[in-house]
Amino acid sequence: MCLIVFAWRPDHALPLVLAANRDEFYARSSLPLGEWSDMPGLFAGRDLQAGGTWLGVNRKGRFAALTNIRDPHQAQGLHSRGELAVEFLRGERDAETFLAELQPRLGLYSGFNLLLGDRHALYYFNSKEGQARRLQAGLYGLSNAELDTPWPKVLRASEKLAAALNTPQPEQLLALMRDRQQPPRSLLPDTGIGLDWEQLLSSMFIVGPGYGTCSSNALLLDSGGGVTLVEQRYDTQGQIAGESAIQLPAPAT
Repeated sequence: MCLIVFAWRPDHALPLVLAANRDEFYARSSLPLGEWSDMPGLFAGRDLQAGGTWLGVNRKGRFAALTNIRDPHQAQGLHSRGELAVEFLRGERDAETFLAELQPRLGLYSGFNLLLGDRHALYYFNSKEGQARRLQAGLYGLSNAELDTPWPKVLRASEKLAAALNTPQPEQLLALMRDRQQPPRSLLPDTGIGLDWEQLLSSMFIVGPGYGTCSSNALLLDSGGGVTLVEQRYDTQGQIAGESAIQLPAPAT
């Protein structure tokens, strides 16, 4: 993913309410949200170039999401960052243990942010910081820098999510992520990619030459562990091209 906003409310009937956009080169092929035939019980979109995912869930109510860190000067990792989300979802380790055991392997990956958890706990990990953080209740925004870095699109998306929290519905969450408004250039971050690219990437929803928002996700995780996950896909003009939905019951205890 390239933009994730989420409300984490451990004592609420809906502990996790999340909306996200995946931005990618249009030429990079992927499979839509669905159950993976070679990993039954894992539900996610799938990157066909490297085999990983950017966001997914499993039948046990576990959740994983990933964003890349934007840094043109960083070393290229030998492994795909998307494999980390898959590894967590198909495994049995809790998020805290998984992230502790990831530490020795960080050099294998380009920079990333990782969100892992279930209805009981949610963890955030930034590969540059190298420290897992258990999140407290709150509303958070994440793009291609550290959690809650105040980029204009992070702030705008967070405000929109806050306004939708009384009765969050998947279609409502997906709709709010289609905002194409770009901020003034004076408010743009400088991540080393040049002002024109900063401008293109500054909106919540991106439509550009060869690159843009390919899909959005809405995720609702209930207090019993049940999951609702909806994916909306877009063509190169930013028009809706397809939708998939997953509804998983609370896992057996």
